[in-house]
Amino acid sequence: MMDKASAPLLSVAGLLAIWTLAATLAADPQILPSPLSLVEPFRRELMSGELLHHLGATLWRVAWSFLLAMSIGTALGLAMGRSERVNLWLDPWLVIFLNLPALVLIVLCYLWIGLTEAAAIAAVTLNKIPNVATVIREGARALDPNLDAMARIYRMNAWSRFLNVTLPQLAPYVTASARAGVAVIWKIVLVVEFLGRSSGIGFQIHLYFQLFDVGMVLVYALSFICVMLLVEWMVLQPWERRVRRWRTA
Repeated sequence: MMDKASAPLLSVAGLLAIWTLAATLAADPQILPSPLSLVEPFRRELMSGELLHHLGATLWRVAWSFLLAMSIGTALGLAMGRSERVNLWLDPWLVIFLNLPALVLIVLCYLWIGLTEAAAIAAVTLNKIPNVATVIREGARALDPNLDAMARIYRMNAWSRFLNVTLPQLAPYVTASARAGVAVIWKIVLVVEFLGRSSGIGFQIHLYFQLFDVGMVLVYALSFICVMLLVEWMVLQPWERRVRRWRTA
């Protein structure tokens, strides 16, 4: 019987096998290099410090954008879900930003703020806030009114009600938006770096795209994907299981 730990590893191994087969059939390493052929350029970039430098720059932008988007989006979603008046006023804004292409926001932020870190982080944050707010709004609408009434009967103050009644019920929605948020944010960060930064994984992909070096594009892309997989498996999934535990207790 396959356990939960080995299943993801076997799945990744299967993907690598398919990639190796596709590279063999392509018969042109410049179009699709095999996984083994990327080991040496990966080692070279790692030892030179270039990979860690650009990986660190991207992770820094992802972290800031994630924290800002989750904080602002959660506050907006909670307010819209708990107050119909607030929802009526802000829902058109939410719809507009949900349908506004990410590229438009990125270009506008660069034009208005300049080619700066603030513009890059603002562009990513603005792209993600509507998605977070939408998920949290649905969670706020699904809150059990009986639990809230019980908290009022026991004269719990607003902060205590939020921590002990509202937040545990919202936790699955927060974790869902966080998992989706990380996946979306790092993709948008790469576009931001591709268009207007001088460091980061997106910048390096842009550089090697101009040189038509598929191998190096894959080295930098896969290095960041591996980091995001570790964040997913070691942080986000355990967190999600923990916050859902109270429902099955």
